[in-house]
Amino acid sequence: MISRDIKNWIDNSKKYFYIYLFSNNPSKKRIKLIADELDLEFTYSGSKPSKKKLKKIIDKIPYSSNEVAIIGDRIFTDILVGNRLGMYTILVDSVDTYGERIKNNNFQSIERYLARIITGGFS
Repeated sequence: MISRDIKNWIDNSKKYFYIYLFSNNPSKKRIKLIADELDLEFTYSGSKPSKKKLKKIIDKIPYSSNEVAIIGDRIFTDILVGNRLGMYTILVDSVDTYGERIKNNNFQSIERYLARIITGGFS
């Protein structure tokens, strides 16, 4: 079940722009459940940071990659594939099933630390 806040944000956002759920999760059943609840088209097993599957989606919509934003909580998958395709990238904190920010996300902390080292100052 998706939090009411997230559902409201998605529903309101659909009035202004196209939203597509593109996930690396290999479970079609799980991603379809989420996509159906939010009334979104979706891809599961997206293979990010590979560009191939995401590029196919972008080629089907009436926008070029430099007109598209990817919102994600992983630097080395979501943000990296967005950068590789010339998209706007938006890094967000991970949230739990209630839509609450996960405060002590060790995996995300490690990614941010490594990104700072690699880029010489990514924040």
